[in-house]
This record gives sequence, structure tokens and C-alpha cells, in this order.
Amino acid sequence: MGVVGAGRVGPALAAALQLAGHRPVAASGVSDASVRRAAALLPDVPLVTPADVMERADLVLLTVPDDALPGLVEGLAETGAVRPGQLLVHTSGRYGTKVLEPALRAGALPLALHPAMTFTGTPVDVQRLAGCSFGVTAPEELRLAAEALVIEMGGEPEWIAEEARPLYHAALALGANHLVTLVAESMDLLRDAGVSAPDRMLGPLLGAALDNALRSGDAALTGPVARGDAGTVAAHVAELRKHAPQTVAGYLAMARATADRALAHGLLKPELAEDLLGVLANGGSPSGGTGGGTR
Repeated sequence: MGVVGAGRVGPALAAALQLAGHRPVAASGVSDASVRRAAALLPDVPLVTPADVMERADLVLLTVPDDALPGLVEGLAETGAVRPGQLLVHTSGRYGTKVLEPALRAGALPLALHPAMTFTGTPVDVQRLAGCSFGVTAPEELRLAAEALVIEMGGEPEWIAEEARPLYHAALALGANHLVTLVAESMDLLRDAGVSAPDRMLGPLLGAALDNALRSGDAALTGPVARGDAGTVAAHVAELRKHAPQTVAGYLAMARATADRALAHGLLKPELAEDLLGVLANGGSPSGGTGGGTR
């Protein structure tokens, strides 16, 4: 087994496969952070060039950023680094196996195994793979191999059609990446409000909100938007304009999306929605209605 790209993902997956009995023989990485990650997760595995990784390994993990993957695959194929029968596994959420076609023409066996997990680049990532879903795309004849690799890493395979990969990836980015931004902005605002430990305050609240959302979907919506409290929403926007104007656009966009979902699922009463939607359309300024409560 070899790893091309010792970022946060590759060494963790390789370490998980090593626990399952695969033997890591080489990795590539040039930055100081890559060297540290490889040393922590794959001790004694030599750092070499991508071409050397390809030469030494029968199973190669291509764990480079999405935008770099097509060029990497083309380069490896054009230079003759790809060997017939070599298993090439990329971990990009965006791509299926078509991105590996240059290597496929050289005789490689293509797999797309994307872990639906956020990585830290530390040994804790290996533990987090237990029960982690993997978005899997593979030729029919390689389904068993793809499933076996995912299960060996402790994960659960979820089959994604080639044409659905971009939508699948957008969904994960919308949830996980934007969640980090929302939480970080919320903590900043709480500090500005004088809260000394915003992480301690948000932990139970956000944990419960996430659990409720995963269990109940839109039925878990709460707060002033779902209640139609237009006056409260207007007050929020006014405060954000004063203290954190960079957050206003995001607040308004998420409030509008929340209002649309609450309306569609019967949680937001139509008679209360008019004032609320007016406030949101007005950039957060009251539109003449009476608004709602302040809970």
C-alpha cells in the first residue's frame, strides 16, 4: 500500500488499512505538516516521490485536493507510472471513477472511496473512521473490493452513482463545512456579548439541535424564524449590523431558507409569515407589521 498526498486524509486511511493487515511501503509529501503527519501515523514509512510510490505499491491511495486530482492522474499515466492490475483509490468527494480513466487505460483498477468525515491530521482520525460512511463509486466488477476496503477501515459503504457525485459532495459541504463557519461566528458573537466560555454554552445546545435534526428533520425547527417572530428577527439583524456586519448576509440567507422550510412543513403559520418575510426581504428592517415575541 502507498499514499500519494500526505495531507490530513491519506495517512489516516493508510493507518486504518495497516491495522487491517495491509503493509504501507511508501508515501509522498513535501510540506513540513505532511512530514509530521506521516511520522505520527505511518512511522518508518519512507517519504518518496509519487512515481516511487506507484512503483512500490499494489494499492495506491490518491489523497490530494479535488482540483489537483485530474492533473495528477494524467501525469502518472503519461509518465508510465501506472502498472496493470494496480488498485488506484482516490478519496475525492466530487469525482467518481471517470477521473481515473487515464490510469484505467494503462491497466489500473479504479475506485472512488470518499470518507464522509472531517479530518484533523492526527491519530484520533483513525478512531473516528469506525462507523463512518464512505461514498463509494466503482465498476460493477470491483464492488466487492471497494466494500472490503471500506469495511477494513471500519467504515460503512454507501453507493453513489457516478453522475450523482457532485450533488453528493455539495450536500456534505453544505452541512459540514458551513456548520463550522456558523459555529465559529456564533462563538465570536457570544464573546462580544460577554460570554466567557461560548464553547461550553453552545455545546449542549448544538448537540441537541443536531441530534433533533437528524432524528426529526424539519420538525426539529425552533426559534424566532420558525415561530414567525418578525420583531425579534429585525432586532437580531439590527444588532448584527452594529456589531458584526459581515454576518448579516449569512443570517438573512439562512433565515429565509429556514422560513421557507418551516412554511412548507406547516410549522410557520401563514398569517405570521407575511411580516417575517417582509423583514427578510427588507434586509432585516421592519416592514410595518407588529412582529412577534422575543423568546
